[in-house]
Amino acid sequence: MDRFIFNFQIALEAIRSNKLRSFLTALGIIFGVSAVISMMAIGAGAQQEILDQMKLVGVNNIIITPIKKQSDEKIEEEATGHKERFSPGLNMQDLKNISYTLQNIEEMSGEVILNSYMIHDGRRKSIKILGVNSGYFKMFNYNFLAGATFAQSQSNHGLPVCIIGEQAVKRFFNNQIPIGRRIKCGQQWLTIIGVLKDRGVVTTDSKELGIRNTNLDVYIPLQTMLLRYKNRGMITKQAILMANSGNDDDKDNASASSKKKSTTHQLDKIVIQVKETEELGNTAEIIHRLLKRRHNDNIDFEITVPELLLKQQQKTKEIFNMVLGAIAGISLLVGGIGIMNIMLASVMERIKEIGLRIALGAQKSDIIQQFLCESMLISLVGGIIGIILGVLLSVIISKVAEIATIISFISIITSFGVSTIIGIVFGITPARKAANQNPITSLRHE
Repeated sequence: MDRFIFNFQIALEAIRSNKLRSFLTALGIIFGVSAVISMMAIGAGAQQEILDQMKLVGVNNIIITPIKKQSDEKIEEEATGHKERFSPGLNMQDLKNISYTLQNIEEMSGEVILNSYMIHDGRRKSIKILGVNSGYFKMFNYNFLAGATFAQSQSNHGLPVCIIGEQAVKRFFNNQIPIGRRIKCGQQWLTIIGVLKDRGVVTTDSKELGIRNTNLDVYIPLQTMLLRYKNRGMITKQAILMANSGNDDDKDNASASSKKKSTTHQLDKIVIQVKETEELGNTAEIIHRLLKRRHNDNIDFEITVPELLLKQQQKTKEIFNMVLGAIAGISLLVGGIGIMNIMLASVMERIKEIGLRIALGAQKSDIIQQFLCESMLISLVGGIIGIILGVLLSVIISKVAEIATIISFISIITSFGVSTIIGIVFGITPARKAANQNPITSLRHE
């Protein structure tokens, strides 16, 4: 142990006498370690963001939304004036048929969105009113700050009740829980039965996946929306004109009405939750065929499976992170080669010193220990500086680029361990070369 401590002190003194060279030698390790930590932090942040989005979109959800009608008719038929088939659009009957047809459904809900306003104590605020079923909150993992979801009787009879977001409570009720109190939304008075917890800020990517910012949303039973607010499925004079579209006298009007009706849907969205993830693809295909048949072969709907999209995005990010990690690993490798080159040059510079030590009784193991200690010290110091720089880079990236980063203890230990291993591996060759010097030849070296 005494010999090792002595050799360590000699190695430390050699580094101190060549501070600039030692620092430049460690630069490769510094940049490599900092790159590993910052890249792993970005990767971990991206993974966590995807997991958070998965919680928000719900597990095993299938989302059906209306789109501009697409037809499978042939060009020849259109050229001969073939009449497009009527499509009822997304409606309550679609919801019922899907429920009756599929046995693997855990929860399902329709959704109707209405832009309106909320009035309370003389204050008015623009809001969105959403008509949904009680299972909607379970599917999207909503948490209640107070109260509960709609009762079965409230949903069936379309009672004037609502659930509001936490931000609405802060703005209109001074953070007091308003369960049982009434607010005016549009032209209707609604009784508050629940308050949803704030889900945080929703990004653009989240909105594309159907994740809503619920801070100022008001939720009411779907039947309440259809009875008291808006029901695009009701028979109106316009619908009667479309039914008579076969009459020549009404041909132009019917054509215009049909065009308008093609974009009219009773529901703005249907959300379905299946029991098993493995069933998502097949269930989505069955739903597509069922709706296509019900809509007379008109593809006026779009089916999205957010979880599958997120998993594909997660896989893509994992590949990207592996590429970044490989690049950072190459930086460490280059740093190790730099250490070996400098140490080999150091051996050539100190041949006479090595010969003198061996002549005075130093063993080959002492020479090996000295040069290994030098390379390890350079690697360890470079690793420590690299860790500090990597943590700082992760914080800067998070603040400036607004990219989520998570610094893990594993990344720090891994990068520190790799820098130590590099000092040993790339220090062996110079150390052995120094130990194998002939002392007589070394003493005569100029």
